[in-house]
Amino acid sequence: MLEPSAQVKSWSDTIDHVREQISRIIVGQQEVVEQMLWCIFAGGHALLEGIPGLGKTVLVKTIADTLDLSFSRIQFTPDLMPSDITGTNVISFGPQGTADMVFQAGPVFSSIVLADEINRASPKTQSALLEAMQEQTVTVGGETRKLPQPFFVLATQNPLEQEGTYPLPEAQLDRFMVKIHVGYPSPEELKEIVRRTTSGNPPVPEKKTTASELLEIRKASKEVLLADEVLDYGVRLLMMTHPEEKEAPEAVRSYVRFGSGPRGIQSIVSAAKVRAISKGRLHVSTGDIAAVAVPALRHRLFLNFEGQATGISPDRIIEEVLSALEGTR
Repeated sequence: MLEPSAQVKSWSDTIDHVREQISRIIVGQQEVVEQMLWCIFAGGHALLEGIPGLGKTVLVKTIADTLDLSFSRIQFTPDLMPSDITGTNVISFGPQGTADMVFQAGPVFSSIVLADEINRASPKTQSALLEAMQEQTVTVGGETRKLPQPFFVLATQNPLEQEGTYPLPEAQLDRFMVKIHVGYPSPEELKEIVRRTTSGNPPVPEKKTTASELLEIRKASKEVLLADEVLDYGVRLLMMTHPEEKEAPEAVRSYVRFGSGPRGIQSIVSAAKVRAISKGRLHVSTGDIAAVAVPALRHRLFLNFEGQATGISPDRIIEEVLSALEGTR
């Protein structure tokens, strides 16, 4: 059972403090930060998409510093090998000249792993992360090793330059709890970015929580109450992303080839529970479900040829689903 409401307020305050420290480094991007916090405190992985120079790497490093978690960065390139991520067995010579095989851990053995430009590596290398993301383990040389807890993969990709890239397969996309769009800053935000990054005393985030506190909040979020009618709302939302559903709006029937799978509703509910805690509540509302729907589903809708040709975005389709769902309540 959950702790008393005072404890829930303490968890909410912790999330607020983390958000506040991130804002000392990251200018604007409130929605991006909020979605990242939902994902991390729910124990999921995030895919950040945006043009270069918007601070995606800085954001991930700032989150690691604020949460006081170990951090590693992997720059994905076409020549990157799976062993460069997971690690490998190497020969080690002892003082007596004896040779032993010793496991040399790769950068995936960190609590927060930044997979920078993940779509630049080959599918074979991308797949090296699948076991880590799903099972929280790495198997090398027939031996399976557990990854540190908590463990998150926060990946980035550039939506503009596609030459020499390998689009992520649907199976791997589905393992990201949310896909976050990092937008361009406003003129005022650009001026503040310049002030912060060109001054002699750049701000430094303070450590506001620990791994044990993060895991405690994650565990507590799983016990947040989810009423049947709220779950029904979420399930209807998911089902209306399928073109064969009779309740699906016209945009889904016209432009969607396949809707979201079961991981979509799992991601929605997990993120919505963290959002509820961050608001100081012990129950999930339909507002929580609607608020997390776009980042949780935008990478789980697969457009047909007409949808790709017209350039309609999954975000717009999800918004139409939400509008249609509200109209039927």
